[in-house]
Amino acid sequence: MADPLPGLSPSEQLLIGLTRLGQAVRLSTWHNSGPTRLTPLQADILLHLAGDPRPRRQGEIVTALASTAPTVSDAVRALAAKELVDRQRDRADTRAVTLTLTEAGRAEAERLTVVPPPLREALDALGDDTVAAMLRGATTMIRVLQQHQAIPVSRTCVTCRFYRPDAHPENPREPHHCAFVDAPFGDGRLRLDCPDHEQAVFPEPPSDTGTNQTPRD
Repeated sequence: MADPLPGLSPSEQLLIGLTRLGQAVRLSTWHNSGPTRLTPLQADILLHLAGDPRPRRQGEIVTALASTAPTVSDAVRALAAKELVDRQRDRADTRAVTLTLTEAGRAEAERLTVVPPPLREALDALGDDTVAAMLRGATTMIRVLQQHQAIPVSRTCVTCRFYRPDAHPENPREPHHCAFVDAPFGDGRLRLDCPDHEQAVFPEPPSDTGTNQTPRD
C-alpha cells in the first residue's frame, strides 16, 4: 500500500528538525557572545574546560570538539589574550600545552551555562516524558555515530564503564543503574556530558568500507 503521506520519511523529518534545532542553538551562542565577544568555538572550549577542572592538553580539546589543531590553537590564543584561559607547558611533555580556566574564564563559563530565554521557553514546553524520550533517542544516535567514528567519543552514560542499562527491569521508571553513585535512574536522567565519566571498553566498530559479505543464516 502506498504511503498516504508522501514525502520524506519520519526519520528524515527528524533529521531536518535536529538540524534546525542545531542552527537555533548556534545562533543563540552568537547572540550570547557576552562582553568578551566569544565565538561559538571559544564558548565550547570554555564549557569543555569547565566540565573537568584538571589541566587539559590542547590536543584533547581538538579531539573532543571534532575540530582541527590550527583552528583550536587560534581560538585558545584568543581566549588567552582575553585572560580567560591559562596556557602552560605540560610538565610531562614540554612539547604539549595544557589549558586551565582563569577565574574570569570560570565566571564566563558559568554565564554560558545559563540557557537564553528563547531556548529556555522551548525546553519548558516539553513534558518530562518527552524530555526522557528525546534524551534516550539522542543518546542512541550519538552512540551509533561514535561506533562508526563519525563523531568523537563524549562523556555520555552509554560510553561509561559505570553505566548498567536496564539493570532494574522491575522498575520501569528507573531501569538503569549508575555504579559510580550506586543508584538507579531513568531515561530522564541520562547524561550526555558527565564529569564522572570513565570510558568503557567496547569491541572494534564495524567497518564502513569493507567488502560485501553474504550474511550467514
